[in-house]
Amino acid sequence: MADAPPKSSPPPTLQFSLDESVANGVYVNVANIIHNPAEFVIDFGRVVPGRNDVRVLSRVLTSPVHAKQFLNALAQNVAMYEKSFGTIRTDFEPQPPANPPVLRPN
Repeated sequence: MADAPPKSSPPPTLQFSLDESVANGVYVNVANIIHNPAEFVIDFGRVVPGRNDVRVLSRVLTSPVHAKQFLNALAQNVAMYEKSFGTIRTDFEPQPPANPPVLRPN
C-alpha cells in the first residue's frame, strides 16, 4: 500500500504592526530601481511640477526573490483594481469629451 502524501499545513497568518509615523504613509509619484546580483534597491520619491529635482522619501532594499514576489503581488492587485474600477490610463493624453459641445453662431 502506498504512503499517503504528507498533508501540507496552511501558511501562518502574518500580523502587521505599524509605528505611528509609518501608519500615516507618504505620498510618492516617482520610483527609481537599481540592482546588483544580490539585491534590488528601490527609491521612492516625490517630484513637484516645475522642478527637476526628486526628493527621495524612502529606500527599500530587498532580495531578488522578494522583488519578484512583490512584482507578482502588485500585478495581481492592479488587475483586481482594474476589474473593480476600470483600466488605469498611462498614456497621459487628454481624452476628448464624450459629447463635444456644439458651437452655434449668435
